[in-house]
This record gives sequence, structure tokens and C-alpha cells, in this order.
Amino acid sequence: MKKLIVLTGAGISAESGIKTFRDADGLWEGHDVLEVATPEAFAKNPNLVLEFYNQSRKQLLEVSPNKAHHNLVALEEYFEVQIITQNIDDLHERAGSKNVLHLHGELLKVRSTKNPSEILEWKKDLKLGDLCKYNSQLRPHIVWFGEEVPMLEKAIELTEKADILIIIGTSMQVYPAASLVHYVQPNTPIYFIDPNPKISANQFYNLTIIDELASKGTHILNELLIQNKRAT
Repeated sequence: MKKLIVLTGAGISAESGIKTFRDADGLWEGHDVLEVATPEAFAKNPNLVLEFYNQSRKQLLEVSPNKAHHNLVALEEYFEVQIITQNIDDLHERAGSKNVLHLHGELLKVRSTKNPSEILEWKKDLKLGDLCKYNSQLRPHIVWFGEEVPMLEKAIELTEKADILIIIGTSMQVYPAASLVHYVQPNTPIYFIDPNPKISANQFYNLTIIDELASKGTHILNELLIQNKRAT
């Protein structure tokens, strides 16, 4: 089966009702992103940071995967599908996607501030005083601004093996995730789904732009890919 690599961003989760920083010009409840999503912010005002993620976690547990998530699952009947997401939600997994790599961490997990490899499933509020087995404070399992992206090398390895690359709901302006498109092999078909694409078809060889929201765009994409699959 052909390897289909899917890069997803906030746009695919927006149709489920997930709020994004970009939707509010980088603000959340009046807070700048740098006040709630950096190591410095956590050191300065941990209660504010924890409350931000507590509210985000509650919101995530109230929403469901949308049609775009399910459309990607449907492709697994015809392709070996690997999703690489910038999103910290679990909507791909809840829809049924089998292979999901989270570049920026996962909202429903926390980790030790002493040992980053000590990671726990977490669906309730996280508070000061919640400690790991090393007796250190737990923190959200999120890659904050200014931190290394530990899964980037794995994402590069996967992208290099893509037979088809699909980009959904991301402007491809946020690095290092945006750099992944440059690791596909020459002549690899690339499909870009976004209602307001910031790239043009002549920027990459073999690029197809589908200027639709993720749900409709993935429906169009599935018809194209499955039709081509059946024709070969």
C-alpha cells in the first residue's frame, strides 16, 4: 500500500469547535500566548498557565471529531496512513486513526518537571501540588514556545517516505513543522487543503490546492485519491 502522510493543524479541529490562538489574534481570554505557553510563563505564574490548560482540557472533552477526521480514517482502507499533527487534541484518535504523531504534545497527558519521560494520562484539572513519583510538580505534556520539538526527527523520517503528502488546516507558517514539506522526495504529489491558502501551485512541483474547509476538502480529496487508486 502507498504511504500517505497527512500534516494537520488547527484548521481541522476548528470545525469541531476547538478555539485556536490564531482565531483570536494570539489571545486567549485576554491573555497573550506568551503568558500561558512558555517555560518562563510557567515559572512566573504557574496557576495562570495551569488554569489555561485546565479550561482547554474541559473544552476538548466536550467536543467530538468532525467529518474531516473521519474522512482521513476512511483512507486507511486504501492507503497506509500516518498523521503528523500540530494539534494537541485527541480528535484524530477518537475518530479512529491508527497512526498519529503529535509534534506539539498532548492535552490529555501531563509529565514530570524532573523527568520528561515520565508521562501520565490526565483528564481532570492539574493543580499546583500534583506531583509525579519523583515528588516533582507535574506540568502539561505540551511543547511550549521556546522548547525543542522532540518528535521532529521522527516526523522527518516519516515524511521522507511519503508516496503522497497531504496538508490540512495549517498555514505552513509555523516552524519547525512547516519545514516538513521540504523532506518529501522529488515529484511526490502534494495536496493542500485550506479555505485561504497562503501558497500557490507553482511553489511546489506536483501541488494540488483544494481551497475548502477541512470537512469538504477531505471529501473532495478522498474522491480523487480513491478514484485514482481504483483506476490503477
